[in-house]
Amino acid sequence: MTGLIALGAERTIEQDPAFALRVLVDIAIRALSPAVNDPTTAVQVINYMEWFLHTVGERHLPGRYVLADGDGAARLVLPGRDWEGYLQLAVCEIRDHGGSSVQICRRLRAVLEGLLEALSPGQHPSVRAEMSLLGQAVEREFAEPDRRSIAQQADVQGIGGVRRP
Repeated sequence: MTGLIALGAERTIEQDPAFALRVLVDIAIRALSPAVNDPTTAVQVINYMEWFLHTVGERHLPGRYVLADGDGAARLVLPGRDWEGYLQLAVCEIRDHGGSSVQICRRLRAVLEGLLEALSPGQHPSVRAEMSLLGQAVEREFAEPDRRSIAQQADVQGIGGVRRP
C-alpha cells in the first residue's frame, strides 16, 4: 500500500482540479483590480472556467473519497469538493471584484444560464443561488435603471450584443 499516496509541499494542477480553478480565479481578480482594470482578460478566464464547470457538473462528485484495501476495508478517507464548492470557487470572488463591471456581470449571467440549461435539475439550486447573488450585486452597483438593465442581460462574450441563443 505504500507508494500509493504522494505527499508534497505544493499542490499541482494535475492532482487537484480546485487548485487549477483557484489559479484561474486569481488571474481574473488581478485583471479586475483597479491597478490593472482589464475586464476583457477576466472574461477570457471566465470562458475557461465555464468549460471547467460544465465538465465537472457532468460528473458525480461524492464530496469525499474512500480508498480501500483489497478486502474492501477503508484505509484512507479524503475530503473532496462537491459541485457547489466548485461553482462557488469559480464565481464568488469574480462576482465580488467585478460586480461593478457591465462586461463581467453579463458574462457571469451567461455562464449561469448556460449551466441551468445543461446540467441536471439537482444542480440548479446552487446555480440559482449564485444568480441571486449576482442580481444583488447588479442592484447594488448600478443605480441607473438603464445601466442596471444592460448589466442584467446575459452575454456570452460580455462585450454586448451577443446574447445566448
